[in-house]
Amino acid sequence: MTQPLGSVMLDVEGHTLTSDERELLARPAVGGVILFARNCASPEQVLALCGEIRRVNPHLLIAIDQEGGRVQRLRKGVTRLPPMRALAHCCLGRDCDGCGDDTQSSGLGFARDAGWLLGMEMAAIGCDITFAPVLDIDVAGSTIIGDRSFGTTPEDVIAVGTAFIEGLREAGMAAVGKHYPGHGGIAADTHRERVIDPRPFRELREHDLKPFAALADRLGGVMPAHVIYPDFDARPAGFSPSWLGLLREEFGFKGAIFSDDLGMAAAVAEGEPEVRARLALDAGCDMALVCNDPAAARAVLDSLDGDEQRNAGKRQARLRYGRARPTLEGLAGLSRWRRTHARLEALAASQPLEQVAMPSGLAE
Repeated sequence: MTQPLGSVMLDVEGHTLTSDERELLARPAVGGVILFARNCASPEQVLALCGEIRRVNPHLLIAIDQEGGRVQRLRKGVTRLPPMRALAHCCLGRDCDGCGDDTQSSGLGFARDAGWLLGMEMAAIGCDITFAPVLDIDVAGSTIIGDRSFGTTPEDVIAVGTAFIEGLREAGMAAVGKHYPGHGGIAADTHRERVIDPRPFRELREHDLKPFAALADRLGGVMPAHVIYPDFDARPAGFSPSWLGLLREEFGFKGAIFSDDLGMAAAVAEGEPEVRARLALDAGCDMALVCNDPAAARAVLDSLDGDEQRNAGKRQARLRYGRARPTLEGLAGLSRWRRTHARLEALAASQPLEQVAMPSGLAE
């Protein structure tokens, strides 16, 4: 039987829990924890932290942003992942320089292997999910998406995304696609400002929405963008019953919907922390992320702790890792891991220095 979870995902400050954090994580509305770079010194330390979290509540969902390239919270002791654009180019036979593939056309099996390796490594360090893959299409050279995207066309994103998701599933880990309905058409960063994408809904349907429509039945979770698309709704997508209703009703998505961090600048305009959380949940999110603001976290929990309906979420509970966890030492004994690790490390090393640093303490 699936143990229901609360509707709030929180962060923690360091490598171990404080007494205040243990008290917060035991509250009824808390359903999960997201780990950031500041929480990740080594695989052994992250595994110990996950164990500490589960001793407070064994059912909590533990997540991490581990995509590759600019967004890789744990960098030591696990595979260095290239930007997903570089992986996609190699898989599609466009540019395999540095990845160790002499044929210059490794095919989508490389993306599947990369998803499998990522899922196995994150399971080994104690996480249940990683917020990946990015399914945005890089339309405008977005500073926030850019090379995090598999490509500039729906076809490329769907093809490589499908294989990557299959690999995650082989590892026993659910995929969480982001940032619905598509963040790649604008250059602005929702971490820092209110963002509006003025394109017509028809254009979004024919382009940015295609990966989410095509992959809805393969995803365990979706994270909407804090972007306003005024041709469809005046509210940011993560606060919009219309956008989230489209995802559920037309695309048939049955998994969990996670808000992006409600502390981001693009979300703050919606009101006080508890108001933002309620708006996101009322719009159709299953879990609200409240990060980098302990006072806001307490205000949200005070608002939601007594809401039994909100704290009985089964969709997010189904994303807990259900297999016996591998170990990193055991993975190193597998030829598939060794082969994929070597190719990903080589591809990552061949990439130019990252041009835009991602905020390491924010959800992505």
